[in-house]
Amino acid sequence: MSGIFNIGVRSLQANQAALQTTGNNIANVNTPGYSRQSVVVQTVQGQYTGGGYIGAGVDISTVQRQHSEFLTRQAALSSSVSASDTERLAQLKQLEDVFQGGKAGLGSAISDMMNAFSDVANAPTDLSARAVVLTRVDEATARIRTAESRLTDLRRGVGSELASAVASVNSLAARIAKVNQEIARTNGSGQAPNDLLDQRDQLIKDLNGYVQTSSVAADDGTVNVFVAGSQPLVLGTNVRPVSLGTDTFGDPSKAKLTLTLGSSTTVLEEATLGGGKLAGLLRFQNSDLQDAGQLLGRLALAIGTAVNAQHRLGLDLKGLAGGDLIQMVPIPGGRPASSNTGTATVAIAVQSVPSSGASALQASDYQIYFTGSSAGSVTRLSDGLVTDFSTTPIKIDGLDLTIAGTAAQGDSFLLKPFSAVAATIATAFTSPGALAISSPVAARAGSSNLGTLALASLAARSMPAPTTAVTLTFTAPGTYTRSDTGATTYAYTAGQAIEYNPATSTTSATGWSLTLKGTAVAGDTFVVGSNASIQPNADPKLNGSNAMSLMALRDAALFDGSALTDGYAGLMAQVGVMVQGASYAADVSQSIAKNIEQDRAGVSGVNLDEEAAKLLQYQQAYQASAKMLQIAQGVFDSLLQSLGR
Repeated sequence: MSGIFNIGVRSLQANQAALQTTGNNIANVNTPGYSRQSVVVQTVQGQYTGGGYIGAGVDISTVQRQHSEFLTRQAALSSSVSASDTERLAQLKQLEDVFQGGKAGLGSAISDMMNAFSDVANAPTDLSARAVVLTRVDEATARIRTAESRLTDLRRGVGSELASAVASVNSLAARIAKVNQEIARTNGSGQAPNDLLDQRDQLIKDLNGYVQTSSVAADDGTVNVFVAGSQPLVLGTNVRPVSLGTDTFGDPSKAKLTLTLGSSTTVLEEATLGGGKLAGLLRFQNSDLQDAGQLLGRLALAIGTAVNAQHRLGLDLKGLAGGDLIQMVPIPGGRPASSNTGTATVAIAVQSVPSSGASALQASDYQIYFTGSSAGSVTRLSDGLVTDFSTTPIKIDGLDLTIAGTAAQGDSFLLKPFSAVAATIATAFTSPGALAISSPVAARAGSSNLGTLALASLAARSMPAPTTAVTLTFTAPGTYTRSDTGATTYAYTAGQAIEYNPATSTTSATGWSLTLKGTAVAGDTFVVGSNASIQPNADPKLNGSNAMSLMALRDAALFDGSALTDGYAGLMAQVGVMVQGASYAADVSQSIAKNIEQDRAGVSGVNLDEEAAKLLQYQQAYQASAKMLQIAQGVFDSLLQSLGR
């Protein structure tokens, strides 16, 4: 009788375990990372008799975890890439909000500022028109400062999110190490700790949400977790904490991830991080936000430099030479690398000789590397373009780089020419009378001219302007001579500027620029000189030529060949391209992550319909096992009664 009892008991226990496991699956249907479990049973070795082997029932072999290591790893990696792309897109949308279009945008304020010179050009002594110009300048500079302030707020917000994400990474790494320890303790039991394995896989997946990882299983059941390709974050039960640091130049606007073990610190390069929220935040802070700041800084520096240069070529209401109209702080010097051994320093300024470098500025940071005291290379970090130099000062992209002290071989400097200007740009003065609207030079056509020559524009090239009057005498419709050079003949084309430079040096323009329109007849003349030499009795304050020159800057090719007033539109377009690219990448990575997670869930997930069917199956088997015991008990009772008679 013991055989049937044993078979019944084993069957009852096996089906009870199956019912319990199925119930556990149903209970954890919504538990993140839970893998469906099933009871694996095996036949008990039968007992040999003369009539053959008689079965001895069933035993529970193990509780198996329905799990695909490949799909679990792929799901973690794809979710990591998706987290990076999604986080970067969310930050870029905030960046896009900084650069608004329309009437309230910075571009409109810049256009209004340049157009305001039109009214004052027609009424140079009108204080109201002058006040409007100052108001427009003040509004444009205020909007530049506001945009920079919002970028600063974004930097601070990203910095806080980075610190929070680093704390989460360290917390998850510590929890993985703890679970590793618990798994190692159960390793000798011969059975897999399914719940602990699920917990560890979920922790690794959560960790991948912050930084992409790879893992290698150890013989004791633990898993070693690596970041940035091959840098160990978790080794068995030990953790190397992650922290935030700066680059070799100590640039506070950029962040680097570091791993620390004792006194050893390893810098994790951003390009090696792969996916995860941290990678997305770092890319936004170190690349996207830097690019936007450089674009805004270049806009401010180029406009301020061009406007100031032209304003200094005019005269105010007192007849004094104009100063700066827009106030800007000096460009900060180069940041030395922490490993520098020389005494060199690098000063940066916008080129003024032979001409202004405002139109050649590129929205980029630069890095200087010295191979000698006055030789080396300059790398434009936006595109990696390398320019070698063998003498100093260095001229590159409209900038003058002046080296003081002595550089040692291997020294390097980080140049951030646009980092400070946008935050401090402002109107340089508040008095309308200080606007240098008048030009120090004037021109008039000869009284006996027979052609249709007329003045299109006239601008001084230096202060003080040349005082000697110069007469242009046309020898034919397309040629003329100058009174200061005798019989030398020059070609004339209507609408093309005539440049006059009295200096023997050609390193800079020191005279004036005259543009005529119309057709000349032989014998026609045009005289150019100071106000006093051209119109002795005229009031120079009524000359609004410099206001016209200032207004003409709106069409100057100042930003990569585009007009000054189109500079902000170009900035918006570049930010828009960033957002569009990030949006596409986020959509693709989210779709991939969703599909892989569905595949993983198809293997490991709990299907309630399937589990409900199993409940009925195991319930019937359990009831049948109980019935088997009931029958065995009845047979045993009948046997006892027969023996007792």
